[in-house]
Amino acid sequence: MKRSRPSIAPASPRPRLTMYGSDFSALYAISDIHGCASAFRAARRLIARDAQGYPGRKLVVLLGDYVDRGPASRDVLELLTQPISEEIEDIALCGNHDDQLVKMVRGDLPIDAWLEFAGSATLTSFGIDVENVLKRVGLKGLHHVVRETIPTAYISRLEALPVSLQIDNLLFVHAGVRPGVALASQTDNDLMWIREPFLEDGPQLPIFVIHGHTPGITVNIGNARLGIDTAAVATGKLTVLRIVGTKFSTIQASN
Repeated sequence: MKRSRPSIAPASPRPRLTMYGSDFSALYAISDIHGCASAFRAARRLIARDAQGYPGRKLVVLLGDYVDRGPASRDVLELLTQPISEEIEDIALCGNHDDQLVKMVRGDLPIDAWLEFAGSATLTSFGIDVENVLKRVGLKGLHHVVRETIPTAYISRLEALPVSLQIDNLLFVHAGVRPGVALASQTDNDLMWIREPFLEDGPQLPIFVIHGHTPGITVNIGNARLGIDTAAVATGKLTVLRIVGTKFSTIQASN
């Protein structure tokens, strides 16, 4: 069933980061983990091994959507608090599913609208029997259980995530950008939700966009963009993009 995008008031703008490629010998990117903790662990191990071949600083950029769909959102959120290794830095960006979870817990998005959008897999990973709770105490009671059960530290971390990272002419972002619109004029919702016309037209800006959000069986190369969401929940494959200088390559981790 196709899920619609909930109608919500815009939140405060999220941070947007800028760094320099010359500071890193290798960059890695992963997107749309969606509760696939075992594949995420495998990807972290692959990166740790691969990064040993590059001296100096290495950076992993996570492109968002850590929760929903898969069976282990709680484990993924916990892994986000743990460094891959002492030699590897990481930056987690916000995806639309992460943003919606925050809004639901904070009370800015009705829980019934959230359930229609996201399903109950994330709550199940925290030990919440959604159907049983709804029968006993209804939607208001379910929201109370959610707020009491999901650790505040996880929600605070998701709430503080930046929405983009620019490294030289590379823009890392969850979904994409509005074509031809200056980055300063893009809203957080643009960067976390957009599909068309971005997928067809590309950014129409002097940047190359690395993004997720739109799943495919393999990485998707478009006009000045590269989509790396390979539908880990459905395919069991979590793609890791490696960038060394101007060379792009991929490695994969499996559930």
